[in-house]
Amino acid sequence: MELVSAAEMRELDRLTIELGTAGHVLMERAGKGAVATLLRVFPHLRKKNARVVVVAGKGNNGGDGLVMARLLRKRGLQTQVYLLGRADRVEGDALRNLKAYRRLRAKIVEIETAAELAEALPALAKAGCVVDAMLGTGLSADVRGLYADAIEMINSCGAPVFAVDIPSGLDADTGRPHGTAIQAEATATFGFAKYGQLLHPGVEYCGTLEVVDIGIDERALEQNPPSGLLFEDEDAAAVLPRRAPDAHKGSAGHLLAIAGSRGKSGAAVLATRAGLRGGAGLVTLATPQSVAPICAGSALEAMTEPMPERDGGLRCDVDRLARAIEGKSAIAAGPGLGATRAVRDIVVWLLRNADVPMVFDADALNVLARNPAPLRRAQAPVILTPHPGEMARLAGVDNAAVQADRVGVAANFAAEHRCIVVLKGARTVVAGPRGNSLNPTGNPGMASGGMGDALTGIVGALLAQGVEAQDAACLGAYLHGAAGDLAARDGAVGILASDLIECLPRAMKQCDERSRS
Repeated sequence: MELVSAAEMRELDRLTIELGTAGHVLMERAGKGAVATLLRVFPHLRKKNARVVVVAGKGNNGGDGLVMARLLRKRGLQTQVYLLGRADRVEGDALRNLKAYRRLRAKIVEIETAAELAEALPALAKAGCVVDAMLGTGLSADVRGLYADAIEMINSCGAPVFAVDIPSGLDADTGRPHGTAIQAEATATFGFAKYGQLLHPGVEYCGTLEVVDIGIDERALEQNPPSGLLFEDEDAAAVLPRRAPDAHKGSAGHLLAIAGSRGKSGAAVLATRAGLRGGAGLVTLATPQSVAPICAGSALEAMTEPMPERDGGLRCDVDRLARAIEGKSAIAAGPGLGATRAVRDIVVWLLRNADVPMVFDADALNVLARNPAPLRRAQAPVILTPHPGEMARLAGVDNAAVQADRVGVAANFAAEHRCIVVLKGARTVVAGPRGNSLNPTGNPGMASGGMGDALTGIVGALLAQGVEAQDAACLGAYLHGAAGDLAARDGAVGILASDLIECLPRAMKQCDERSRS
């Protein structure tokens, strides 16, 4: 499913109109498609004398609602339209459809005060459905006054709610309510899904989401293609690496994991095992020499490269690093390394000298948070996999700012520092040179220690197998969540990162099977 921002959708509308499709034609298509969605999602409205109440604003969102009211009335449904504001202030295509509705001898009730709004409550409560057509995707400020009161009244009226394009009050880009927002059972959005409808908490506000094709001109799409993607089963299957009948371990890539320190051997083991389960033909773990025996006993199929150490952590020995990366096809670095000067030197050296794709997590990200400039001089593609706290440190903002605009923060950092960002969390965001994607897999049970180490190993394994960097980031997040979903089948609470890792082969098989069905 392709995704756009509110600004991108406005531009596509503008270009389509400029290229010859009248605005009222787009509005008619939107209303017609929304009616089809409404009747499909709420089949009880197909019955004779079903009652639909449309609450409309004065703008184009209200105009879409008026198209719906007219078409529903022509189908024989009882319709009632409440307009928030005076009819003589409605303009453009919305006015055209207000007049068309009135030509059916249908009444429009104008509401300008809280008292008049309260009088509408009985009609809302008795409705088979309330259609929210108050505020569209252009909203950028908190909802106040009459509109805020209307949202609260609709949410509490007891009737099912259907949102036109987007639930009123919801930010189309971030999925955050502007003070308050409609809680819809279903939403028909026009042209393309919007980022905020697929991010939390917007997902919950939209309910069942369906995209209505309104005929955006192909020439407009050539000029301004959608910038985002919901990375679904078919997208994952298209880039999933598959083994040839004559494959051998050397043909499936060799991952170098640089991880671990005294007291943090578990992070190294998890990243290494995830690399193995993620399909890398060979995995070598470079870890402090005192930690290597512990890891070797827990990741039997991996090789270890005992490295020089100081105080239980890696010492920066560039000659040993250079030898360690010889013959490797990808690098995964960061889990459990510790926050030392030597780790900083290792990360900077890798960026300047390694010519294979890399994924950085955990302590490698803490290094880059102090100075991300070396990212721009990397010799090969670099993927970062921060959680929101790490993203905040990288971007120089606080956690709240990251969570308020996950796509924007990740995309801006990726563009500025020429890297790919995998911002972890519910609906993980992947931002890179080819645009943005959201990951739909995963569950709350994955909120436990070690899950990030597993993701690092999975992404590293995909890079090692030759998957292009941004595809590896998207597919890694997808498989990580899909394996987590498999691990949670008997209950989400208490699943471990090691449980997820063991489910990776099944997750890959499931992905392949879904693509063939």
